[in-house]
Amino acid sequence: MYGSSERNLGYCLENLKYVDGLFSATKVWTTSVEDGAAEIQASRNLWKVDQFDLLQVHNLLSWQGHLETLFEMKQLGRLRYVGVTTSHGRRHAELEKIMLTQPIDFVQATYNAIDREVEQRILPIARERGIAFIANRPFQRGSLVDWAKKHPLPGFAREFECDNWASLLLKFIVSHPAVTCAIPSTTRFDHLFENMSAMRGIVPEQKMRETLVKYIAAL
Repeated sequence: MYGSSERNLGYCLENLKYVDGLFSATKVWTTSVEDGAAEIQASRNLWKVDQFDLLQVHNLLSWQGHLETLFEMKQLGRLRYVGVTTSHGRRHAELEKIMLTQPIDFVQATYNAIDREVEQRILPIARERGIAFIANRPFQRGSLVDWAKKHPLPGFAREFECDNWASLLLKFIVSHPAVTCAIPSTTRFDHLFENMSAMRGIVPEQKMRETLVKYIAAL
């Protein structure tokens, strides 16, 4: 799914000699449960980790069988957390069913200032059941930030020490009480620094979150 990324990460881990605090998370993505076990072992071999922190069933593909594998790994102490993912704002009804019937620890779904469907059911269930929520596509694969940058950054962004759209949009996401983290992706250092600037300053409370949504809707 990610080309040479896992191999490159394994190379970095081996050569940096620093793994304290590492949170190892990857996915399984295949229709075959047997092939899924092989995928997981391949990741283990590349990263040389004894225990994964998180394994997720990607896009709910064959989730019933893969969850059995992951729950067994967790029971054996080879995995800390079990999760499932979806993206593009799809399959929320099925995701909700899994959250309500399976003892999972993490879910991952699309959430940003435009795509807010998960606020209706998914996020409340996650908060109620203590399921960690990972927000994917926080920038709609870059198109949201590209669009936002055509408009002035609102004055209230300064209250949260945001000097760019990326940090403001990320703070909107992670300020939701049910959200654990957001996962922006980038291949550029300047974008990386913009994303990391969201880690500074305070996060907006609900009233300001609503103000931001209205501001964006009016653009």
